[in-house]
Amino acid sequence: MTPKSSALPMPNAIQQKRKRFVVRSVSPAVVTALVGALALACIGLYLFLGLDANAAYVLPRRANRVFTMVLVAFCVGVSTVLFQTVTSNRILTPSIMGFDSLFMLIQTVLIFVIGTVGRTQLGTYPLFLLELGLMVLFAAIMYRWLFTGSGLSLHLVLLIGIVFGTLFRGISSLLQRLLDPSEFMVLQDSMFASFTGVDLGLLRISVAIIAVATIPLIVMRRRFDVLSLGRDTSISLGINHTRTVTTVLIVCSIFVGVCTALVGPITFFGLIVANLAYALCRTFRHAWILPISVLLGIVALVGGQLILERVFAFDTALSIVIEFCGGLLFLFLLLRGSIK
Repeated sequence: MTPKSSALPMPNAIQQKRKRFVVRSVSPAVVTALVGALALACIGLYLFLGLDANAAYVLPRRANRVFTMVLVAFCVGVSTVLFQTVTSNRILTPSIMGFDSLFMLIQTVLIFVIGTVGRTQLGTYPLFLLELGLMVLFAAIMYRWLFTGSGLSLHLVLLIGIVFGTLFRGISSLLQRLLDPSEFMVLQDSMFASFTGVDLGLLRISVAIIAVATIPLIVMRRRFDVLSLGRDTSISLGINHTRTVTTVLIVCSIFVGVCTALVGPITFFGLIVANLAYALCRTFRHAWILPISVLLGIVALVGGQLILERVFAFDTALSIVIEFCGGLLFLFLLLRGSIK
């Protein structure tokens, strides 16, 4: 006769089944709703917390900052997820591949060649379009060469990105040593991302550029899940891999270029929101991953800025905190063996 205890599952087995049930019971739609509610709560608190008699003066400026942070969250979240889909690796982002170093090189060369006076005379809008055009051109050439073929390994791609980033930083450092102290102080302001004081005209231009660049992504939205299966599989399923990947990379370059030229470099922000989206969503469908990554970006930027203003009273910049946390996450992913 079989003992009664043998018919019962072990306590460890029960716990494992309960854990699997809890994880599977949370659908991506529920996660999206919860993160969306948290993002709306952060926006509402940032806009209306502590308003006084000067609400007519303060509220439009807060709304401008919030809109800037939402735009940056959208650009970085979407571009990072799609970039990782194309490269088939969750540790690569456009910024890690040398994009931020290129931005600093452009800023340094401009001040070194024409000076702060010439940079001011150039105008805000021409300067913005020049920076955006150079970054998109570089990224489109380099990324298409790296990721549309099948002969480059991930380690070689990382090595090329590190070499480009080191080269750009080395040239920037050399030119910065030759600058006058007053010009270097002006350059130093652009080394860290800032969400305050963004020009309203630049914000409108950025929205228009992002809206136009989003149209190809909407048209190709059903191909993203196929692209994540790999180059050979996507080709066998009828996807024009080279054309699709080239379009995605150009759009990602525009997204990252716009937000970098608008607020400054944020190296590890995309790495944080994309990996958190994958961890929470537990699916590879881009219909859920993309909105969750954008909403997480809004929570991180708006909520982080709210904490810095209300708790730390602007004692530090939000970009410094993001870089610190993102750097730790990058090291963790490397040590865990994410790169195969």
